[in-house]
Amino acid sequence: MNDRGTAPMHATPDGEAEISLVIRLPWEDVARLGQEAGRLAAQMQRPVTMDEAVSSRLRSRPAPAAHAKPAEQAPAAAVSALPRLSGTA
Repeated sequence: MNDRGTAPMHATPDGEAEISLVIRLPWEDVARLGQEAGRLAAQMQRPVTMDEAVSSRLRSRPAPAAHAKPAEQAPAAAVSALPRLSGTA
């Protein structure tokens, strides 16, 4: 089994969860995360890690559309416009 497919997760003492994973990013995204780390470090008046910058960035994003309609209420035209995979009905 490929170890990259399993992401260990554990609870932290502050009541959150931590998951370790490897992602591949274009250098432009790495540069943006560096800018976020700089902004966060200035705000917190201390050095921050890239992990903290990523966590901060993820937390500052709006949550996925909780108000969106469930999939079964999606318009049929939108669903039928999706490409079919070969071998499916």
